[in-house]
Amino acid sequence: MSIVVQKYGGSSVADVSRIKQVADRVMRTRREGHDLVVVVSAMGDTTDDLLGLAKQVSPNPNRRELDMLLTAGERISMALLSMAIRELGGDAISFTGSQSGIITNDRHVDARIIEVRPFRVQDELARGKIVVIAGYQGVSYRREVTTLGRGGSDTTAVAMAAAVGADYCEICSDVDGVYTADPRVVPAARRIGTLSYEETQELAESGARVLNAQAVEFAKEQGIAIYARATSSPLPGSDPSADGSVVRRHPPRMPGAVVGVASERDVLVLHAVPERPARPFALQDVLALLDEHHVAGKQLHVSGERLTLVISRENLHEEARVRDALAARFGQGVRISDTLGAISVVGTGINASFDNVRRGTEALGAQGMSIDGIATSSFRITWMIDRSRLDEAVRLLHVTFIEQPRQPAP
Repeated sequence: MSIVVQKYGGSSVADVSRIKQVADRVMRTRREGHDLVVVVSAMGDTTDDLLGLAKQVSPNPNRRELDMLLTAGERISMALLSMAIRELGGDAISFTGSQSGIITNDRHVDARIIEVRPFRVQDELARGKIVVIAGYQGVSYRREVTTLGRGGSDTTAVAMAAAVGADYCEICSDVDGVYTADPRVVPAARRIGTLSYEETQELAESGARVLNAQAVEFAKEQGIAIYARATSSPLPGSDPSADGSVVRRHPPRMPGAVVGVASERDVLVLHAVPERPARPFALQDVLALLDEHHVAGKQLHVSGERLTLVISRENLHEEARVRDALAARFGQGVRISDTLGAISVVGTGINASFDNVRRGTEALGAQGMSIDGIATSSFRITWMIDRSRLDEAVRLLHVTFIEQPRQPAP
């Protein structure tokens, strides 16, 4: 039998009724002749609720204890789904991340998978069982429970697909694929049938919520095709992108063509300028302190003796402590802004000329949007603007780059 890995997000297993629907979909896949590994997230908002409880106890919860707490959510959903599958006549067994062989580094709250030892999973598949795995979690070489950061269940699924030699990995959620923008913000957004790994990873890192960036990176390294589909969609047929999106290697698009627009509002922007006479410091000192506090930057720009770093708040569970440490060490030499947001356009070879930068900058400026900074890469152009106008900016750039024909540069 071929092996298929399916991952179901929190909205897909938010309550007992939805868990039963997922169990039915799993059984239909099984009847089509596939061996199955199913990865689940925590039910609904369970992870946020648990994090909220932790913050009530401590404003800066210990990262190890936070991992111990947060992994409880997936343990609940994996056991309930296994029970639901059994009620439909399937033979299912559930495993935690550590039981399934997900080995990570020892960076609590935001660990990375470094190895998968799927021996128990393979043994149960050989016995004809459906294996249900708790996503988002693993275990370090020190035998400490770890979590993989937001969206980590996607990474669990892709890593397991590579480890067991799956034909493909299916990521199921309440969204039927990857769109040119968030459909809740841009009604004219269109579903993208096929994307490259690079395009998808850039969209994810820019704030698009359908797939996890680390999962896409893992899929690219292992050559795993990812189907992003709605949980309610039919099973993949001869045209896998007919009712979803497929991420895989494929010929690049026309250089400069924009595939999508994404935004991220929950960011901090750190500006570091070494004070001249009072307390001089090197820019690498700032980066070293951030690394001590496990703070990962999303975008870094250095110009002379000035450093600008964009930090996602998503996995920053000790923000107050980080701010205090920066102030104590560097004083006014480091300034943090929490009023900005990032808006990005993504596409292959998007910065091949300055035309796309010009068009986006002119469109934003024409609406009176002040631009605090611009960053470019081979696949992305990002503007930092007032967070309160992000949704407006997304709609504007979607019209500029996707809904209207590309205008040649003068």
